[in-house]
Amino acid sequence: LAKDFPMPQSPIRVLFVCHGNICRSTMAEFVLKDMVARRGLAEQFRIESAATSTEEIGNPVHPGTAAVLREHGIGGFEGKRARQLRRADYDAFDFIIGMDTANIRNMNWILGGDPDGKVLKLLEFAGTNRSVDDPWYTGDFETTYADVCDGCEGLLAYLGM
Repeated sequence: LAKDFPMPQSPIRVLFVCHGNICRSTMAEFVLKDMVARRGLAEQFRIESAATSTEEIGNPVHPGTAAVLREHGIGGFEGKRARQLRRADYDAFDFIIGMDTANIRNMNWILGGDPDGKVLKLLEFAGTNRSVDDPWYTGDFETTYADVCDGCEGLLAYLGM
């Protein structure tokens, strides 16, 4: 990982961001929630997700995302509704993690910059600058799930968990 952070205090506050907050960022939110719960660390985290656009605000999780999460035994997302990233989120979270380069650009614009270096691309935690492809366009929710898992495991390894 290119950046080095001071270790955040508990709870560690993570916000995942993608374009619409119905596919990738939502998948990452619930994958990481599942990973920390399985490790007995749920109380040490606050994990949410948001969108850079307004297109899907208020909408539920995409059916493809819901199906792949269920297929892997992950639940709890039924009440999730898309919300937009807000400038106030910058101070409310320790890590603000986007899925692709366009997300990062839009996140920095919405947040008014990244003076503390909190804005990262998910797969940086997996040792690559590659983007998580948007299954809204690819239709490949399994590949997105694999990438999200790699990034979330990398984040937990970075945090020493």
